[in-house]
Amino acid sequence: MYRLLSHNDLDGVGCGILAKLAFEKQVQIRYNSISGLNHEVQWFLEHGDPQTFLLITDLSVNEENEKRLNQFYQAGGKVQLLDHHKTALHFNEYDWGHIVVEDDEGKLTSATSLLYEYLIKHELMEPSSTVAEFVELVRQYDTWEWEKNDNQDAQRLNALFFLVSIEEFEEKMIHRLKNSDHFFFDEFEQKILDMEENKIERYIRRKRRELVQAPIGEYFAGIVYAESYHSELGNELGKEYPHLDYIAILNVGGKRMGFRTIHDHIDVSQIASEFGGGGHAKASGCSLTEVAYKKFVTDTFHLEPLREDAKRNRYNMKESSFGSLYESRTEERFLLHPISDHKWAINHSKSKITETFTNFIEGESFIKRKYGAWLVRDDVFVPHLMDQIRKIRKEK
Repeated sequence: MYRLLSHNDLDGVGCGILAKLAFEKQVQIRYNSISGLNHEVQWFLEHGDPQTFLLITDLSVNEENEKRLNQFYQAGGKVQLLDHHKTALHFNEYDWGHIVVEDDEGKLTSATSLLYEYLIKHELMEPSSTVAEFVELVRQYDTWEWEKNDNQDAQRLNALFFLVSIEEFEEKMIHRLKNSDHFFFDEFEQKILDMEENKIERYIRRKRRELVQAPIGEYFAGIVYAESYHSELGNELGKEYPHLDYIAILNVGGKRMGFRTIHDHIDVSQIASEFGGGGHAKASGCSLTEVAYKKFVTDTFHLEPLREDAKRNRYNMKESSFGSLYESRTEERFLLHPISDHKWAINHSKSKITETFTNFIEGESFIKRKYGAWLVRDDVFVPHLMDQIRKIRKEK
């Protein structure tokens, strides 16, 4: 008999689907939050059948259960922990731990992909092209490679996961993986996924108007309150405001927070670990602890949301040779313009800014971080430009 303890997200449930395909009725599965795993492990060690093979996927245990699991293994118990988070790498010290963040080919792993390899290697499951397709979709979504590869099927698989119950999702996927030559979404799923995408777009538009920014530690964070669509929201806000190092998404009701980044210079799993959480370099989460609440809620609650850059301009464009005009809430104006092939400067309406920048992005980041300014519309830019021209003519 097998007992699988896994995470309650797509990657964790992907492991449950593989376990049911491999073991059928010989496996008991419990899906857990990050905080709920240790209770389940403790219950198993105290009340479970010692002959049951314990599988733990996509989550890792605390220090106390780590010691108890090793004692269980040393006493002849069967246990295997499979994970792909950097915070779990120390479990590779044990015979029963297998933690791989990146495979030999340099590809990021997921718990589902690791379990699939484990089941094939130990001849507990026959290889299947359909299952392999499903595993790859889960892997790409969980590692965020779907966005880089523009793999919309991976994103839609995660959306479907949240649209139905875990039981219904499992049933659908198991039937499809057993009876199809390739992975697909049926006609009904396509329709509800199209509707969901429209709903997500509306939700993101609304939340975009609620984002605030603040320096948190050594980084500049965007902070927004949201209960849904954390991955999609974090990704879109990160692309909309690239001057921010990461996006912090707070679910106050659930007492959780997530971190997302589009940048390579920051590992948000390290930020999450400061508050007892973890995850991946570009996507992680933690509980909303008292310390986190003070930093991200109390200390930032008074801040005004960021204003969006003008979207439909024809003249005031970013990286324009004429310069790009920004404005702050205090009605200060900033003209970011090139002064050579590799240097940009800022004309400030109220004071002199001596800094120069090696590219447009650096200059825009300076304006947005320090002054919270936004790219103005053409109807503001054109009169400003005409005023500047008149001033130059008068000086001559």
